[in-house]
Amino acid sequence: MTGISGLPPAKLAAHEAAVARLRDAYSAVPPGVPVRLAKSTSNLFRFRDSGKAAVAAQAAKPGQAAGAETVRQLDVSAFGRVIHVDPASRTAVVGAMTTYEDLCDATLPHNLMPLVVPQLKTITLGGAVTGLGIESTSLQNGLPHESVTEMQILTGDGRVVTATEDNEHRDLFFGFPNSYGTLGYSLALTIELMPVRPYVYLRHFAFNDPDSCMDAIAEIASASSYQGHRADFVDGTAFSAKELYLTVGAFSDKAPWLSDYTGQQIYYQSLRRSREDFLTIRDYIWRWDTDWFWCSRPFGVQHKALRRFWPRRYRRSDVYRKLVALDQKYGLTAVLYEKRHQPQREMVVQDVEIPVGRGGEFLGFFEESVHMRPVWLCPLRLRGERTWPLYPLRPGEVYVNFGFWGTVPLPPGKADGYYNRMVEEEVSALGGHKSLYSTAFYSEEEFRSRYNGQAYDKLKAEYDGDGRLLGLYDKCVRGR
Repeated sequence: MTGISGLPPAKLAAHEAAVARLRDAYSAVPPGVPVRLAKSTSNLFRFRDSGKAAVAAQAAKPGQAAGAETVRQLDVSAFGRVIHVDPASRTAVVGAMTTYEDLCDATLPHNLMPLVVPQLKTITLGGAVTGLGIESTSLQNGLPHESVTEMQILTGDGRVVTATEDNEHRDLFFGFPNSYGTLGYSLALTIELMPVRPYVYLRHFAFNDPDSCMDAIAEIASASSYQGHRADFVDGTAFSAKELYLTVGAFSDKAPWLSDYTGQQIYYQSLRRSREDFLTIRDYIWRWDTDWFWCSRPFGVQHKALRRFWPRRYRRSDVYRKLVALDQKYGLTAVLYEKRHQPQREMVVQDVEIPVGRGGEFLGFFEESVHMRPVWLCPLRLRGERTWPLYPLRPGEVYVNFGFWGTVPLPPGKADGYYNRMVEEEVSALGGHKSLYSTAFYSEEEFRSRYNGQAYDKLKAEYDGDGRLLGLYDKCVRGR
């Protein structure tokens, strides 16, 4: 199989029919009418001014966006499945709306998995490519879009094009990552797969200062191992600037015991108790999803008594995310703080990439200025010499992704955005980059400088010349 065109005839015919229906539906949308994808889940965290938006939405007619024409939602359900897995070539053709949960369910029976599987089950393959994804294989395998060999895209101007690294749409192939659906929507993606073994053997290494932890990451990047333990997977958790853990995982054919973190035990808490662990490959892939890293705490799910009665099927990141969305929509927590005369809290939900040599500085800043714990650490490095213009990481450079997700009480006299702006400034000062799935406050000039506005403008003119889709700054910063 060599991509979509190499699919078995019946699968190719069914996919082409679905593409034709979607293209026709998009063409039928009048110019100027906003378009959205009809998706049941989201992993975006752009909630700014959500209270005002909710009031406006209630005033509008059903299906009518306030101050705009009716939003047309495109039915993309036909693209939410794995189209074909080819074990011989270790590739798969996948509908872009397919969740990684479904994708792994299709590949693991063949003892294969995607080269990078983002942490949460309902992240879609298309979302991880047009946005960004990361996980503990990213030090070896880069980001999810780097293992894509072919992208089929419905462009903003209504064409369906196939982009590869060496065809006439190569600029779109390299510019699509970090474009967040502002150039078009991916329909199907051909991806590389990697072989797996049944189990992952984990060792948790403790550090008492950020710099020594960063030095260990640099050593692992060079040697692909740490203290004799092979590094097929690497990530870490900082409970404070004096208590950090790197988890180094190695594939294994055997497991003397197995842990289960989908029940009463909580994965991140085990890092402080154990120095080694064994998980099945499936449980390792989804080790963070059950408790949304540590973010299930506000819902009481980590309380032993409540956890016994919270059904396993609802211990999932998408369930918690929906609860957060409801709270943001109706401002429930904000009202509670006000009635109790407590400071309002700012949502600080971000992932940032910092060069490993400056990672200790960032953690020191974060502990001193933001006071949020824990923080996730995930090393990454581009796979080779290829670069991606809208998220310009340097080939060969080792970065550390710092992920932090929660709320922080605002100091007296400070407004929402105080902490997020502070983080943006520090990331820029340290030569880092910030993912755009959450709130951003950059000026348009700085945004264009950091995310290659010149290259973006060229792609926008080529593939969405009439501006049917939002621009990147409007979508990711203005939040339109």
